[in-house]
Amino acid sequence: MAIRALILIEGTRSNGPLYVKAAQRLGLYPITLSADPARYDYHAPVSVEAIRVNTDKLEALIHECSLLRATYEIAGITSADELVYATVGKLCRHLNLPGPSPESVQQCCNKFTQRQLLAEAGVPIPAYHLAANATEVERAGAEIGLPVIVKPAVGHGSIGVRLCRDADELAEHTAYLLGGKPMSRSSPKILVEEFAEGPYYSADIMGNEVIGIAAGDFGRLPHFVFRGYSHPAPLNDGDFKRIADVSLSCLRALDLGWGPTNIEFRWTKRGPVVIEVNPRLAGGPNPRLVQLAYGVDLVTEHIKLAIGEEWNLSRRQSNVAAARFLIADRDGVLDRISNGDHAAAVPGVAEVALYVNAKTPIVRKGDYQDRIGHVVAASPSRTQTAGILERAVDLIDWSISPFPTLGEQGQSAASHLQAAAQAALQKG
Repeated sequence: MAIRALILIEGTRSNGPLYVKAAQRLGLYPITLSADPARYDYHAPVSVEAIRVNTDKLEALIHECSLLRATYEIAGITSADELVYATVGKLCRHLNLPGPSPESVQQCCNKFTQRQLLAEAGVPIPAYHLAANATEVERAGAEIGLPVIVKPAVGHGSIGVRLCRDADELAEHTAYLLGGKPMSRSSPKILVEEFAEGPYYSADIMGNEVIGIAAGDFGRLPHFVFRGYSHPAPLNDGDFKRIADVSLSCLRALDLGWGPTNIEFRWTKRGPVVIEVNPRLAGGPNPRLVQLAYGVDLVTEHIKLAIGEEWNLSRRQSNVAAARFLIADRDGVLDRISNGDHAAAVPGVAEVALYVNAKTPIVRKGDYQDRIGHVVAASPSRTQTAGILERAVDLIDWSISPFPTLGEQGQSAASHLQAAAQAALQKG
């Protein structure tokens, strides 16, 4: 009998290892197809086969899967990476395997198209305009009214997203985006949006069922870097239902409803306003929080769906689970980051992850990459979970030293030369 394999197209730092481990628990052999397998450091410790292939090319993926079928039974194909999820849908369709609608994923990943479809369906969203150049961005900002959110029309992880509070900030960030780095090659457009102020919530959905709603908070504006979030959000039954109802309206408007979806909201004076619909699981430790809070393993249930097995979304427990991120507060060199094991030993801590090592250069970008670690905790009460997190985070010792100035670099080089000269004289 051929070995049943789960094909994972690319991956993410946070959810990728969860898919690998869940596949193994289900008796599947995980194989990753990636343009750069070395990017995923979780392959080595869990002995996962990784094959180099151009994941931008559907034909290349079809060819590789045809080769793999000579050795394995391909039970299913999926991904934790939004950037390739539409391609996953096309590949599944070609191989007659369960998968997401590629058309639905593609239109959802374009934030402008997503906005249009939600607006047509009457879903509450911020005012918005699409812009292709600085003049159009300036005009959109004036029409909507400052402050505005400015971001690439295609992207993820808050990359290139900024609150622009005045004309100077608007011009500065527009120039940065038009410079090209945060922008998608396929859609080099800018989305200008009304700043929807209010508490942040996100709904985690599988199929057409809202599994839970989380609350989140951010670091300092003008960027939107998560400081932490928790499941469940402190909502009464009526407010939960309002968010859940709008979530299901989003699925209908965008023709989603197969597999995982994550929908982000701000609770404004109008009630819940949709900030973004993501046709995938939320990133970071959020799937772990859902599992700790409700007993539902979203990753495992997603894989079951991808291999054609019946899933189980029933809640098995009721806890408060929360994550707190360690965020770089300055640019420089990470001198040290330690005591993660001490934090992990605090009763109630479920996970401690440190993403970077000592002596790593830190250059903040104002997005998810500014996070250098996280702590996850769970308990039966919100107050208790908050206390556990605070104790654990306080135990982690880390500091960042500023980069040396040009003068200091020159002095350092001179010192090294002087020391080398003295050593040479002593040898002589």
